[in-house]
Amino acid sequence: MDVSPPAGTRLWLVRHAQPLVAPGTCYGALDVPADATATRVAAQRLADALPPKARVFHSTLQRCALLAHDLQALRPDLASNPDTRLREMDFGHWEGRAWEHIGKTAIDAWTAAFATHAPGGGESLSAMLARVSLALRATQPQHTEPAAQDVVWITHAGVARCVAWLQTHGDGVWPRPEQWPAAAPAWGEWEIRNLDRFSS
Repeated sequence: MDVSPPAGTRLWLVRHAQPLVAPGTCYGALDVPADATATRVAAQRLADALPPKARVFHSTLQRCALLAHDLQALRPDLASNPDTRLREMDFGHWEGRAWEHIGKTAIDAWTAAFATHAPGGGESLSAMLARVSLALRATQPQHTEPAAQDVVWITHAGVARCVAWLQTHGDGVWPRPEQWPAAAPAWGEWEIRNLDRFSS
């Protein structure tokens, strides 16, 4: 967790608590719940850390919506807005299957066209990057808002990696598998990025 946020407008990328799903399961858009106790712990830590008047948005998947709900119960000043652009990647018919049962041939087809292939017939990485980029542009401070007002996304590891890629490479540059960011917040943790760097 980044405890030394950069100056300026800050983007808090908060990952949901640990989901209740069997290890080794492919899940992205699959709407699995998160551990309720871990979610409450994460919400308390986040409520203690967030400044007043932050603008909060959350993925519409229940593992993020639960954290947003628990946060608002602790901090009524932080009403959260659902945003479908903050959802995890959709893996199509791979959702809910064990990765080991998906098969090497199918996974190799994805890695061969990493950015443009839609795994499981779901969503391509390029499509996900495009929607996350749209969400980033929508969070830019308005002229009527304080320049340093924080933005909070309660979201997923995949979205955090998209933000990292976009911050470094911008729109329209597609990664190869070995270039894709590996780092992401742990369950119930967050990282803080300088949102001003996304300004056009």
